Amino acid sequence: MAVIRSNRPLDWAQVAAVAAGEPLELSAEARARIAAARVLVEQIVERGIRAYGVNTGVGALCDVIVSPSEQHTLSRNILMSHAVGVGAPLGVAETRAIMAAAVNNFAHGHSGIRLEVADQLVALLNAGCLPEVPAFGSVGYLSHMAHIALVCIGEGYVRYRGERLKGRDALRMLGLEPLVLGAKEGLSLVNGTPCVTGLAALALARAERLLDWSDVVAAMSFENLRGQLAAFDADSLALRISPGLSLVGERMRTALADSGILAAVVGQRTQDPLSLRTVPHVHGAARDVLAATADVLNRELASITDNPIVAGTPEAPRVYSQAHAVGASIALAMDSLATAIAQVAAMAERRLDRLVNPLVSGLPAFLAEPGGTCSGFMIAQYTAASLVAQNRRLAMPASLDGGITSGLQEDHLCHATPAALKALEIVDNAGRIVAIELLAAAQAYDLQSIEAPRAPYTDALWQRVRSAVPTYRDDRPLADDMSIAFRMIADDAPPPLPNPGKMRPALTSAARQLGVADLANVAGRAAAENAGAGRAANDGLAAAV
Repeated sequence: MAVIRSNRPLDWAQVAAVAAGEPLELSAEARARIAAARVLVEQIVERGIRAYGVNTGVGALCDVIVSPSEQHTLSRNILMSHAVGVGAPLGVAETRAIMAAAVNNFAHGHSGIRLEVADQLVALLNAGCLPEVPAFGSVGYLSHMAHIALVCIGEGYVRYRGERLKGRDALRMLGLEPLVLGAKEGLSLVNGTPCVTGLAALALARAERLLDWSDVVAAMSFENLRGQLAAFDADSLALRISPGLSLVGERMRTALADSGILAAVVGQRTQDPLSLRTVPHVHGAARDVLAATADVLNRELASITDNPIVAGTPEAPRVYSQAHAVGASIALAMDSLATAIAQVAAMAERRLDRLVNPLVSGLPAFLAEPGGTCSGFMIAQYTAASLVAQNRRLAMPASLDGGITSGLQEDHLCHATPAALKALEIVDNAGRIVAIELLAAAQAYDLQSIEAPRAPYTDALWQRVRSAVPTYRDDRPLADDMSIAFRMIADDAPPPLPNPGKMRPALTSAARQLGVADLANVAGRAAAENAGAGRAANDGLAAAV
């Protein structure tokens, strides 16, 4: 179903939907705003109102005046000089996300491009004729959009129907003509924060799916390692005020409801290891970060991030040449999300280590077939440990990298787009770690010594894994199984939990307004609510199976 950019800005989920392949359309209201902003630019040019990048140079050349006859050349040259990306091209989803975010920004009606430029981008996007965009080379946002915009003028390269084509040839195949850019259009095409907002929307969508998988895979490991369900007691969890923690606790109770394995070991331990009993706390904290990041991203998508911004009326046009293109808030949010996901993945590796370690698992060593000839999951845990270490390196904050560009004119850099790119890499690494845990947990079920049934939900999840990969017996490269499990996590949602819990924003709002002395009362009320919800979830699970 088409995503329509109307009088409301796109939200992050809509950008992610376009990235996943949905077409994008501009409503009549959005088209009218784009056209009206172009009239303002024309008036600025006609009246000789000084405006950055319209009738001046850019960057450190901002005080160099550009005559009306040179403004077309300035716009074209901006694309040529700013197309400096290096490295492997972005993927299809990443490129689509950036293009959708760019169109969203133009539709605010303060950029000043012609409607034809926005239509060209939408046509390329909807045809699946995607510019080739090198991933690296930007401290903010410039190079990625320059490579995208090159195709609009017949330059650069695209990937279309499996072929790499020159921009001009691709436009001809679509029945489009290369555009001749007017005043400000070159700068508008490379400016603002569409790169980071597009990539951030994709990171959020992938992180949300990963967290859903992390919960249910953790439940499988918890059951195999014979944890104590008291760790997820609703009354206890309600004493800590966190919507994410409350949600994950309820998801764990639901996933593990009616587990014969866990019923058989009740009371055998006073406390489980932290990697088991703090699943609601760590996964819940990551979900709280996810929600906060979504808020930041939606605000960014609702903001005008050009420099300059055109406003006012044709009779009294105004130009705001300020710093709205600087993406400090979204850079910080992406760094935060990256760290949160890295922590979730690090704890997954700790659970994996417990599954393969016979000193603590109560399972055959390394989940291998008996005898000394099979290594089982011994070295797969090495892979997970390596990815955890890589995530730790990547989680260093990009927003603090700094640097100086453009002859001291741009002497503070937030590195927002690099922050989003490394967040995406961390999410992918985390998916691979959780995929290895998923395989190990399925293997552990096959080797369980307790003759008791699994929880109905975890049994269904085990069956899903076994429908894709058989029990491992050192009879094939384990990397192939790991790849299948990763695609399962990256491409599909986990089986839905029966009557899954929902976050209670009203409780969060109330908690924010109360002092510390009142939190106990809030927690008490929450405990009663959560206990009832937990019983309802268990009843629903029993009815479903």
